[in-house]
Amino acid sequence: MSKHRNRHAGLAAKVMSAEEAAALIDNGATIGMSGFTGSGYPKAVPMALAERIEAEHSAGRPFKVKVWTGASTGPELDGALARADGIEFRLPYNSDPIARERINRGQMQYFDLHLSQVAPMAWMGFLGKLDTAVIEISGITEDGKLIPSSSVGNNKTWLEQADKIILELNHWQSEALDGMHDIYYGTALPPNRVPIPLVKPDDRIGQTRFDVDPDKVVAVVETDTPDRNAPFSPPDAVAEAIAGHILDFLGNEVKQGRLPRGLLPLQSGVGNVPNAVMAGLIDAPFDQMTAFTEVIQDGMLDMIEAGKLHMASATAFSLSPEKAAYFNDNAQFFRDKLILRPQEISNHPELVRRLGCIAMNGLIEADIYGNVNSTHVMGSRIQNGIGGSGDFARNGYVSIFMTPSTAKGGKISAIVPMAAHVDHIAQDVQVIVTEQGLADLRGLSPKQRARAIIETCAHPAYRDGLRAYFERAQRDSYGNHAPNVLSEALSWHRRFVETGTMKE
Repeated sequence: MSKHRNRHAGLAAKVMSAEEAAALIDNGATIGMSGFTGSGYPKAVPMALAERIEAEHSAGRPFKVKVWTGASTGPELDGALARADGIEFRLPYNSDPIARERINRGQMQYFDLHLSQVAPMAWMGFLGKLDTAVIEISGITEDGKLIPSSSVGNNKTWLEQADKIILELNHWQSEALDGMHDIYYGTALPPNRVPIPLVKPDDRIGQTRFDVDPDKVVAVVETDTPDRNAPFSPPDAVAEAIAGHILDFLGNEVKQGRLPRGLLPLQSGVGNVPNAVMAGLIDAPFDQMTAFTEVIQDGMLDMIEAGKLHMASATAFSLSPEKAAYFNDNAQFFRDKLILRPQEISNHPELVRRLGCIAMNGLIEADIYGNVNSTHVMGSRIQNGIGGSGDFARNGYVSIFMTPSTAKGGKISAIVPMAAHVDHIAQDVQVIVTEQGLADLRGLSPKQRARAIIETCAHPAYRDGLRAYFERAQRDSYGNHAPNVLSEALSWHRRFVETGTMKE
């Protein structure tokens, strides 16, 4: 491979194979891996480590590791290690189906926490000792600085805290990434914290490259492998209806003088519905918009090219395979319109509050009072994780949660009498949207919220059942502030578990 990507003599001497690098990882080690939503994660070393683990297991020798990342990664990391039964403990977010199944079987310990809290908790020692960092980068300078890859995540923290470092130098990543990052080294622990000097989404407050102690680097592995993110489906009628409700809501907020014409910085979760909202914003009457968010999706690149999005600040890309290839071919055009930051900055609650972000995130279910479950199916099975939705929902200028009104072909209602698990309490949920309509819950009492959610957001197939439950709750509940019939509150979930449908 070309030598110009690794221009540091000392680190050039540490180039080795992925198998040799994986041999430097000990059984029981805690590993801080790069990666955030399928971008910028190491590919070769985790695969080689998985093969080593399988060989150790075949020889009757136990071998497992603890894995910390920025968020979700790709099949070469989470999938390969989970398939090898090599992960003892995982944090802070997982979307890999093999790892998910092991977690839900109780075969893998999983700590799901707000993404803004991971780096501070690591620094405060709450998570234990970090043995090894495995970090994907896109280049190494003559003076030993590391050019970040397509995600930043918690990489700065892992590089600083790990005893030893393995670098994956990925030649697939665009060289035009150099200069796109903003790595802030001004964070500290109490009582020495100071204000973060960022007042606009496009402010740069740090440096473009990572610092690293070259003596801690034990291996450099060169690769040429693409990131792997799932493709987005074309927006269907449901996604377009949800997007339409949100765009109408934002337009009315501008009309009422509660939002400027260019809106406030956008934050959007990952998925087909949020991406449909981004697509809708291209034709909406808002100009010079900005984004202060976690991930840059396909729709945001389209908005930039259309001249609607002035700039976007995030911690990673979450692009379809086609859009990732397109970005690599056109990275120079996007270079001064995108900023990638550490997730302790991109998700920082104080910055989200100060900038006034418009938070738009998905949900699994919401109850009639507006409590939102974004992580657990039927209250027990983890789906992915809370991610950054809590960082933005509690602190944003307005918090919007969106979902189709039903799932599993209509067998599950997204609006239920009581959420089987709560990630976002009603006080953090201001707007709920389904294809049926949008419920603006701001300033409403619990019973007013219930009527708005039932009549506006619930699917017609479940609306009568919700009305009947709410009427019984007002008559038979222990109290009448947020009335519930405890013997019935989770009966819809029980019915699904027992019969495969929530319908009576």
